[in-house]
Amino acid sequence: MKILYIYPHPDDESFGPAHVMNKQIREGHEVYLLTLTKGGATKKRFDLNLSIEEMGEVRYKEMLCVEKTLKLTGMTVWDLPDSGLKEMDPREIEKVVEEHIHKIKPDVVATYAVHGISGFHDHLVSHAVVKNVFCRLKETAGYPKRFAMVTVDEQTSKESPHFKLNFSKEEEIDCIVTADDEDMKALHDALDCYESYKSVIEETNIKGLLKRESTFELFQENYDPPITDLFDKLPG
Repeated sequence: MKILYIYPHPDDESFGPAHVMNKQIREGHEVYLLTLTKGGATKKRFDLNLSIEEMGEVRYKEMLCVEKTLKLTGMTVWDLPDSGLKEMDPREIEKVVEEHIHKIKPDVVATYAVHGISGFHDHLVSHAVVKNVFCRLKETAGYPKRFAMVTVDEQTSKESPHFKLNFSKEEEIDCIVTADDEDMKALHDALDCYESYKSVIEETNIKGLLKRESTFELFQENYDPPITDLFDKLPG
């Protein structure tokens, strides 16, 4: 099976489901990552005295480390405007996303849930764009078969003192994937690739906060109890 994760920024995958990605690769699936921006507008650039373009190149090199660490089947990093996706014509973003999906033909496409977890507008735009493309292609191309939305549950939100996290209600969570020890190690190694964010990673104890269990909503699907594999019970 093939899955394509689409995120707006570098490190979204490693602050999120990198351990799930590693697990899926171990199980023989093809795992692709598409990142819409190079993340150069981060405030960390001021600490390093770098321009947006220079910081983007730093973060791109860090992503190459993530690609190698997770042994991704494929990774593409675009250079759309970081923190500026809301100012773009969404049809322009949809066009390039759709072209990329046609290229890979994934069974599952994944991005943030509608609340974007952090609520950052780039996350919200990514959700809306991917959902629109998914709905159109499911009708016209027959793929992807599933739209998975990365989220957190209420308990995880409460346990994150450094982050104000939006969460999905228990009844909205349709899939819970549990990672193994080696998947957690891969997640931590992927986080270590982001050397420019080392202080943030240490100060927030993100390694300690990220759980073995990753939660997903599945668009227009409902499973109670939740399924345990993003490829299980794929719609026909």
